Amino acid sequence: MRIDRSQRTWAMAFGAIFLFSGVAYFVYARNAISGPRGGSPLGLTFGILGFAFMLFAALLGARKRVPVWRLGRAQAWMRGHLWLGMLSLPVILFHGGFHFGGTLTLVLMWMLIFTVVSGLFGAALQHYIPRVMTTDVPFETIYDEIGHVRNLLLEEADRAMEALCGSLGMRRSSGEEIQRAGGYTAMRPMASTTKGAAVAAATEIVLLSEEESAPLRRFYLNEMRPFLERPAERRLLLYDAARAQIGFSGVRTLLPARAHNTIDDLQDICEEARQLQKQRRLHHWMHVWLLVHIPISLALIVLGAVHAVMALKY
Repeated sequence: MRIDRSQRTWAMAFGAIFLFSGVAYFVYARNAISGPRGGSPLGLTFGILGFAFMLFAALLGARKRVPVWRLGRAQAWMRGHLWLGMLSLPVILFHGGFHFGGTLTLVLMWMLIFTVVSGLFGAALQHYIPRVMTTDVPFETIYDEIGHVRNLLLEEADRAMEALCGSLGMRRSSGEEIQRAGGYTAMRPMASTTKGAAVAAATEIVLLSEEESAPLRRFYLNEMRPFLERPAERRLLLYDAARAQIGFSGVRTLLPARAHNTIDDLQDICEEARQLQKQRRLHHWMHVWLLVHIPISLALIVLGAVHAVMALKY
């Protein structure tokens, strides 16, 4: 794995500070008559240093979310946020002599541990999930457009069904709406009404009779359309790719050969809908941890400042 210069610099700084602090604490702890204490000169130094690291980590994290701060690259700052956040934990442990103390310090220590662990968990997710998306979600689209693309997939499926089975009584988008959407889903171009008619005429698609189309109609209305409308429901047959393959294979055997290309298109639409749902799920995992990490971090800074004032005052 390639490591860029900023990451290597932060890693070296982390190692040097951690090593120096560890040696200093070891010498101090061995020579302290009453044991290491947070109120001793070195203990206070560790406390100030650890709280400074927490403050810097908070500011560095805010740098990424405030684009107007044009001080260096956001990626380099986030590396500093991660390394300084990790470094604050051992330094604060040195400050307290590995004792959690009273109620406030106990709460602060567990908040710090949780903040560091959740930060490392989030960093691992943000490193791992984009790779998963690249391999498992090849038809990834813009996240904010997922809902709109799903609607286009549903309308595309309705058109394919009506071209083969006749009217389903479903609402169609106008050509203007499709053109405004760019005319594309994540996987394939959407055929406009005019283009769809031209393709149908060129390939001489013959509508299935009511008896011939009955299995496909039942499958579409009972299984496929509910899935396209609610792709997050695990109980639906088409939610799982393996079960979907079995379902489409079963329908394919009940229909004449001229319907097989349409069934293949419907199966591709379902696959794209599953990938869009997986992208939404991965995106959720990549960001939801911040809903816990950020409030705990802010509370840690506030309570840490209270603890520092109380310790220096009393």
